[in-house]
Amino acid sequence: MPGQPTSPLRIAIIGCGSRGRTYARLMAASPERYQIVAGADPAAERLDLISEFAPVGFRQFAGGDALLAEPKLADLAIVATQDADHLAPTLAALERGYDVLVEKPIATNIADIEAIDQRARELGRKVLTCFVLRYTPIYRAVRAVVDSGRLGRIISLRAFEGVDAWHQSHSFVRGHWSKTAESTPMIVAKCCHDMDILAWLVDSPARAISSYGRLSYFNAASAPEGATLRCSDGCPHCGSCPYDAHRYLGDKKASWLPMVHPGGLRLGDTELLEWLKVSPWGRCVYHCDNDAVDHQTVNIEFENEVTATFTMTAFDDGRRIEIYGTEAALSGHAASYRDPNEKLILTLHHSPGSEEIEIPRAAGGHGGGDQGLVDALHGLITGSEEVGLLQGALRGHQLAFAAEAARTS
Repeated sequence: MPGQPTSPLRIAIIGCGSRGRTYARLMAASPERYQIVAGADPAAERLDLISEFAPVGFRQFAGGDALLAEPKLADLAIVATQDADHLAPTLAALERGYDVLVEKPIATNIADIEAIDQRARELGRKVLTCFVLRYTPIYRAVRAVVDSGRLGRIISLRAFEGVDAWHQSHSFVRGHWSKTAESTPMIVAKCCHDMDILAWLVDSPARAISSYGRLSYFNAASAPEGATLRCSDGCPHCGSCPYDAHRYLGDKKASWLPMVHPGGLRLGDTELLEWLKVSPWGRCVYHCDNDAVDHQTVNIEFENEVTATFTMTAFDDGRRIEIYGTEAALSGHAASYRDPNEKLILTLHHSPGSEEIEIPRAAGGHGGGDQGLVDALHGLITGSEEVGLLQGALRGHQLAFAAEAARTS
């Protein structure tokens, strides 16, 4: 059995893109709990950015294989690579003696996720998934109401995620998750957060599941007349199309460009225009090779007789949830790009009026979930919680993969 974790926890980051840098930045603000000692990424500029959050002696590797070939360097390995590249470094890190924090989804199929869980249990190691919604103030408040019993017996739930049309175009049309065979299906890649929340709140295995969805808009059939294959090819809709890639030089530069071009904020417009000519993010959204759905619904019956519905659409923004119990109903909406305000309303069936439940203000990504996860992480790794996949993370993944099987079959 490997030794107990140190304090502060030593951290090695495998995959130093946007998510890896987010965790590095937040951890660097708590040096009494975390110390970043190593990073692995094929892009030297990403390693340089991570090193800004690390003390002297930070070790850089060109890939996870090289880092994990070394004697154990840290207590916790963060695996923040692309979906299809989670399995190998996660298993290798467990074998080397690391506990692991792995980005969601844990792997690209349920068999591999179950294999990770089994191996972690055999080795006595912990694997935590980045289900950051659990750590947001609003979903913590939802869970507190459920646990309080004020809803009575839960009968049904309804959840909704509006991905946001630009986000859809950036990530699931032009981006890393556009082709499901090379990543994971939309219901897994984006919405396993939501499947996890349903499983977390209902706390019962699923008995039956059905799902419908398809790619209806981001395809050639929806292209306006004359649209070119690239936004830089003299497209007549340049400037008027809401998905014009030139927005990466304008209103989308600060928020979205760094996610796909680590040094983009340091470049001028001329250099960025040259990048758009060859980058996947310079393509017309109607002429990509994407197959990720842009809308999907899921219906679930749990073994405890609770029923739930979930809807994902590219053409709205933000998350909403409704829970119906025998004594009261709870409804709320999380912060979104357009509306930073959050609200949670409890309505008792046998009393007049309703009660607004106060939601603490949260700062940072994912409605405060990124910070919340980092705040909880030290205790989860150093505490006595059981080994394997922590906090019931397997069940949400099972729901997501089952939903996709239902949709396609």
